Amino acid sequence: MVTELTHQKYKQLYETDYNLWVLETVKKLQNRELDSLDWKNLIDEVLDLSRREKRRLESLLTRLLEHLLKLKYWDSERELNQNHWQKEIRNFRKQIKRELKASPSLKKYLVEQFSELYQDARELVSDASGLPLDHFPESPIAPLENVLNENWLP
Repeated sequence: MVTELTHQKYKQLYETDYNLWVLETVKKLQNRELDSLDWKNLIDEVLDLSRREKRRLESLLTRLLEHLLKLKYWDSERELNQNHWQKEIRNFRKQIKRELKASPSLKKYLVEQFSELYQDARELVSDASGLPLDHFPESPIAPLENVLNENWLP
């Protein structure tokens, strides 16, 4: 591995060898070589960490809402799939709980995105079930607190 990279080559690493760029950045941080850091890309990467966490939570909440809607409204499949859907509901709730425990400030983000994510879940369940979109309520079936509550089912 390259031990000493010129400043220019180090900045180019971001485009040519991302993993090596990360390793070199960590080494520079550990050695407190702050003047030689690729600040622009480092800042972008740190911001991207937050975006990835938000997208993960969006995905988990959408999947949770999908399964709650299936459980409540997909009558023809309920008997066959109820246990699986309830397992998935529990799984998504646990994952969301862990994510929010690690980053409690993201709860506010989920509150802000809740209505939009619910609409996404409605569309996905409509597609999966073949039921018309208007079969599923336009307004969320419960407040976010209920949706995340491990003891609540519709």
